[in-house]
Amino acid sequence: MMVIMEILRYTAFSADPAGGNPAGVVLDATGLGDAEMQRVAAEVGYSETAFLVPDEDRHFTVRYFSPKAEVPFCGHATIASAVAYSERHGLGVLYLDTRAGLVEVSTKAQADGATTATLISVEPQTKPISARDLAALLEALHWRPGDLDPTLPPRIAFAGAWHPIVAAASRQRLADLDYDMAALASLMAQRDWTTIDLVYRESALTFHARNPFPPGGVVEDPATGAAAAALGGYLREFGLVAPPATVTVHQGQDMGRPSLLAIEIPAQSGTGIAVTGAAVALS
Repeated sequence: MMVIMEILRYTAFSADPAGGNPAGVVLDATGLGDAEMQRVAAEVGYSETAFLVPDEDRHFTVRYFSPKAEVPFCGHATIASAVAYSERHGLGVLYLDTRAGLVEVSTKAQADGATTATLISVEPQTKPISARDLAALLEALHWRPGDLDPTLPPRIAFAGAWHPIVAAASRQRLADLDYDMAALASLMAQRDWTTIDLVYRESALTFHARNPFPPGGVVEDPATGAAAAALGGYLREFGLVAPPATVTVHQGQDMGRPSLLAIEIPAQSGTGIAVTGAAVALS
């Protein structure tokens, strides 16, 4: 039996089609198998495509595929999916059963006509990065230990997927990204890291980020909601912000696809991190 599907294309974390991170969205993937979802994601060619299977009213099982592999959670494809759904069925809350856990995402219309979505991540976690892994990571990035910001110690953080968080001491260091894709892909595959969250702290509540994503066959993500949520959990756990706090992350500028992510960090430990952004359909 042939499965007929509609593949939507949205960009997330921007209200401008020229910005943000493009995602594929299939709002009804009922009957699609793993191989078919992987094939569609590869053909779409974006860093992720989300496949939603309706369970009951506004409840879905969701799978996320990059062009090369499945990932447990993808923030920008979640934002894109929620906005795509809202444009067809109205604003409100969706409940997404992802491989990382249950994620709630709500949509809201803004005064300027844009639609934004806010996801609430699963419980964030962090763990140390070994000296050996950090050395290998820096070597693949062509960074030196002196390039790091000593006030933001490297850690591996999770809010649906695992991301090493590595802070640059200068904006210029972050801008000059030229890494060894094969070496980084190998290391990330061994450690089950989804992206590398490279950040620069401009001010107390403003960050710039870049996210290499070689395991997905993508050199870099212009906006990474899962990594933003992980960053929020990391900042709260290590007392690097005073929650409740809203952190702004600028991403994608160095790629020519500017993106804006808002991270709301609740004071209570163990609670999910909220990540908000706009999304718009691509023609």
